Amino acid sequence: MLNQEQKNTINAALAILADLFHTSGEALTSPSRVAQFCQLQIAHLEHEVFGVLFLNNQHQLIEFEIMFRGTIDGASVYPREVAKAALLHNAAAVIFTHNHPSGVAEPSQADKRITQLLADGLNLFEIRTLDHLIVTPTSYTSFAERGLL
Repeated sequence: MLNQEQKNTINAALAILADLFHTSGEALTSPSRVAQFCQLQIAHLEHEVFGVLFLNNQHQLIEFEIMFRGTIDGASVYPREVAKAALLHNAAAVIFTHNHPSGVAEPSQADKRITQLLADGLNLFEIRTLDHLIVTPTSYTSFAERGLL
């Protein structure tokens, strides 16, 4: 178990890494590159979280936001809140991500359903869904790479 000083150090390091994505101006087009970022942000957590990378027209990061927190095997995701946040960030595109504390990066049927529901809803606002990444500390699954989007 980490003490508070160690947690603060880790959070500071994560903030620096996230800032590098903001300032680099790099287009987030490689699932493996995005997976590295997501793994650093959420793969280590002992509970499931659902996050969104909000991107501009050039697929550069506007903001990464953990939107929902769950338990060890699930998190409730609310499409209305995702759409509201995407509009507030003026996002042209999004990448969804969530972790699997079990260490198995395979998407469940619920993962597939919520991804399609979110993508369909955001499409009404002309916001593209580029990918959904499931991450663990040692692996990831990209919906785009698997043809699930």
